[in-house]
Amino acid sequence: MPAMPEMGRDLNGDAELTLTGFLIGFALAQLFWGAVSDKIGRKKPLIIGIVLFIIGSVGCALSSSMMELLAWRVFQAFGACVGPMLSRAMIRDLYGRTEAAKMLSTLAIVMAIAPIAGPMLAGHLLVWYTWHSIFWLLVAIGILMLVAVLVIPETHPLEKRSKKSIGHTYNNYWILLRNKGFMKYTLCVSSFYIAIYAFLTGSPYVYIDVYEVPKEYFGYLFSVNIIGVMLLSAINRRIVSAIRLDRLLKYATLFAAICVSIVMGLMFLGYHSLWLIVIGCFLFFSMNGIIAAVTNALALDRAGRMAGSGAALLGAMQYGSGIVSSLILTFLPNDTAYPMMGVIAIFVIICAIIAFPEDEKYNRI
Repeated sequence: MPAMPEMGRDLNGDAELTLTGFLIGFALAQLFWGAVSDKIGRKKPLIIGIVLFIIGSVGCALSSSMMELLAWRVFQAFGACVGPMLSRAMIRDLYGRTEAAKMLSTLAIVMAIAPIAGPMLAGHLLVWYTWHSIFWLLVAIGILMLVAVLVIPETHPLEKRSKKSIGHTYNNYWILLRNKGFMKYTLCVSSFYIAIYAFLTGSPYVYIDVYEVPKEYFGYLFSVNIIGVMLLSAINRRIVSAIRLDRLLKYATLFAAICVSIVMGLMFLGYHSLWLIVIGCFLFFSMNGIIAAVTNALALDRAGRMAGSGAALLGAMQYGSGIVSSLILTFLPNDTAYPMMGVIAIFVIICAIIAFPEDEKYNRI
């Protein structure tokens, strides 16, 4: 993210579109891999996906135009989506609803390491090298992931795999789209992630360009939010057994909605401090540690035997929602914090509205 302004200047284009392209590839590719994993298992798609990610990262590093970079980012995303998506399906393979919520919280803590290290490393790399070095680092990380995944056991045994053809397995998505319970939690987390991606897309410009934060320090400000996610994920692990999951979701979404509403109110009253934005975004972003884990657990519980397809559709809508916010911010001025915070506030409130109706006893598929 700290490289986006530099990439835009160097390649004479809108670097935000590369994030949009990545999200499009990331979202749509999950629909391919989810049905495939229900048919052939989880491990083979993981290996293939990592190889594609490595190739895409090399292409990004060698790009000399914005359109070339955009194309390689889409290719990179086609492989990158497999890990986050199938990790959720693998958890569903192994655990029930409440235990899955605990494991998803643990997964969130582990996955939070990358967003902490990423912007910090990128910011310091940019002091000494160009933005190309970031993608070469991703190549090295991809190779390490490929070695690690070879020792992971298969969680979806032959007897539990779909007996239908791969083509027919794609009908799972239509079944899931008609399941009210699955869609309630999928739409809830998708709305929240529109807000999340509004922050991810807008914060480099708000912090670096509007508030003149040195780009090597941007990673530290961003990392505060990830620490909040890790903290709330750890808390979520301890309380999911004591509080009903749908009730916990209501508390978390309401708190996030109140926080961003207060920030917007103070901004309209004339308070435009950097720390108002930093603290407000920290409080809302931290709730991801609860909201993502709980909605994923509840949605995948409704998906039942279609765990791979469920994780894929959930991931496609969750991460694809970032396309909405990045496109909105692309066509809005980025010389103030109003566009970013406005999108965040609107969709966090929508997330809370979706979460609040009483949970019905929807049948699992």
